[in-house]
Amino acid sequence: MKNAAKYKPFGKIPLENRQWPDKEITHPPIWCSVDLRDGNQALAIPMGIQQKLAYFDLLVKIGFKEIEVGFPSASQTEYDFLRRLIDDNRIPDDVTIQVLCQARQHLVEKTFQCLKGVKKAIFHIYNSTSPAQRKYTFNKTKEEIIDIAVEGVKCVKSCMPMVEGTDITLEYSPESFSSTEIDFSVEICEAVKKEWQPTPQNKIIFNLPTTVECATPNIHADQIEYFSTHISDRDSVIVSLHNHNDRGEGVASCELALLAGADRVEGTLFGNGERTGNLDITTVALNMFSQGVDPQLDLSNIGEIATLYTKLTGMPIHPRHPYSGELVFTAFSGSHQDAIRKGMAARKNMPENAIWDVPYLPIDPHDIGREYEEIIRINSQSGKGGSAWILEQDYGIYLPKAMHPAVGAVITSVADSLQREVTPQEIFNIFEKQWLTKNAPLKLIDIAETHLETRGDVPQVMCRGTVEWHGEKYTIGATGNGPLDAFVAGLKETSVPNFSISAFHEHSIGTGSDTDAMAYIEITFEDGKKFWGCGRSSNIGRAGIKAVISAINQTE
Repeated sequence: MKNAAKYKPFGKIPLENRQWPDKEITHPPIWCSVDLRDGNQALAIPMGIQQKLAYFDLLVKIGFKEIEVGFPSASQTEYDFLRRLIDDNRIPDDVTIQVLCQARQHLVEKTFQCLKGVKKAIFHIYNSTSPAQRKYTFNKTKEEIIDIAVEGVKCVKSCMPMVEGTDITLEYSPESFSSTEIDFSVEICEAVKKEWQPTPQNKIIFNLPTTVECATPNIHADQIEYFSTHISDRDSVIVSLHNHNDRGEGVASCELALLAGADRVEGTLFGNGERTGNLDITTVALNMFSQGVDPQLDLSNIGEIATLYTKLTGMPIHPRHPYSGELVFTAFSGSHQDAIRKGMAARKNMPENAIWDVPYLPIDPHDIGREYEEIIRINSQSGKGGSAWILEQDYGIYLPKAMHPAVGAVITSVADSLQREVTPQEIFNIFEKQWLTKNAPLKLIDIAETHLETRGDVPQVMCRGTVEWHGEKYTIGATGNGPLDAFVAGLKETSVPNFSISAFHEHSIGTGSDTDAMAYIEITFEDGKKFWGCGRSSNIGRAGIKAVISAINQTE
């Protein structure tokens, strides 16, 4: 990286007694989606009219009250799309559309022609203001750049009679605000405001774009606080953000800028936009949600939104994308899985509105339409609790905690040999093969039980059967206080090494006539070695016998 000397630090903003570091976000901003313009222009294949209509409906459904619908003077598709919205009466009364236009007389006139019949609109004009743009693109002085902005406002004012009865709000962007001298940004906006003459009842929007992200988020916050505290008639001004993500800090810059006094945020779903993208409104909104602030956007089914977004734009969503990515609520790490499993288990005994504090999960996946089944997935890095979680959530098999290491070791060993993730179905198949159906070295051939007269308070059961141990058949028969006890006593007549039952757990599985018993038994041999087994049967006694056989068969 020998060329670092080509670059210089951005520098500081001359802001004294900054207030934003002590502020909190307590309410949502005014949200404005620019998916249909800024996002659309960044697509390799821009959306057609039908796609844009479907996308507009999605934005309305989510709850956006301001939507930039396009650049009507730039192409016939953009023009026809806006006319479809108006002529088909598709714009709800509480939604304001926004149009972008260069401040040229014929373009402004064409845009106003397209707006005829709309109830309210934001007319967005802009010109670039940074030193580099002034020097290389326009070759103009600051004064000449101010004149361009003011002439643009005059142009808009002159065309206002074309849409008599339409409520028009002016939005002005000093494009490249992020790299413009902060005092000049205020100066040019003051000139625009003087020409437009906003009031507290009819405010002007000053949109301050991070056209190219070129400094750390704290610098951007200083820029916004400086602007907010130095612009005059602040009660007649809406300070708007339009963050890009060139440094990967778009969300952070937006959040700090909200602390610094911004009122409004422009962005796109999932951050679609040129270069590294626009601000991702879904992330900012759900970050607020995670702090107890209602963002006033309905993201309760993020999967459905993501699916439609991908279908309409052709843009994929990264599996690690905050909140919406396929893997963001998934843990492969064993320690993470164990903590999540314990946290989720504890919540079963809490009120539904209990404060969310499950380790590794910033929000409840159910709140945005995600499923708990996605949380834990198994690969070679997974621990003892992950497989237990899958068996519990997907198959109703509640392994005793002491059995988790044995099951986890087998599952992760298979994942390691496969060098990939194993699916829930594969996990169950492995568990079934190893613990429920394995029949060697001990195999039960037949068994029968007879209930004898009770001796005192202890019931007596006679167990008779045939087993096979390492290929040799044995006929067994013994009594005990139940089928399991009698069967274990009968095994003493074979070559099976002596053992004792050191732990027993059971639960039911299934519902109605399909209900079975699941039995989990730990056995301890005379040399101290311990093994877990599992058995399933419609008869609890028989489930216990199967669990003993299962445990013995773990020895090989």
